[in-house]
Amino acid sequence: MSTIEIDELRCKGCGLCTITCPKGLIELSDKINNLGYTPAKFDASKGKCTGCALCAEICPDVAIKVFNE
Repeated sequence: MSTIEIDELRCKGCGLCTITCPKGLIELSDKINNLGYTPAKFDASKGKCTGCALCAEICPDVAIKVFNE
């Protein structure tokens, strides 16, 4: 099973990862980070991450790491 980690301090909430995730496991958070942005968050309760890493590839802020187990 794969998982992703999103660095909330680097994320500016552009939403590109939310559109790119084929499983729809990433959404924008309701909370605001220290820079005033709403960062993306990974929601594992929606399904299993395939580890495709499309989210990490499209992230302009290099805020996403993908871990494959």
